[in-house]
Amino acid sequence: MRLDLFLKLSRLVKRRTVAHEMCEAGRVHVNGHETKPSKELKQGDRIALLFTTKVIELKVLALPDRKSMQKANVTDLYRIIIEKNE
Repeated sequence: MRLDLFLKLSRLVKRRTVAHEMCEAGRVHVNGHETKPSKELKQGDRIALLFTTKVIELKVLALPDRKSMQKANVTDLYRIIIEKNE
């Protein structure tokens, strides 16, 4: 699954275009490297999101099936490792 789509479906960002813009601006890292929005994710990948006021580091636990996404299971997709306010 593409990185920008994962960020949107997991509700870490509100829109896929926002996820795309964050990646293009170098504010999303996968496994310690800046990456493109089209990066294919795997279970176990680590994502760092550099927001304006906070930094979130998380581990991908599962990749969602787009058709069966429900609010109840969104938190099963990732585990937050570090969350820092700046």
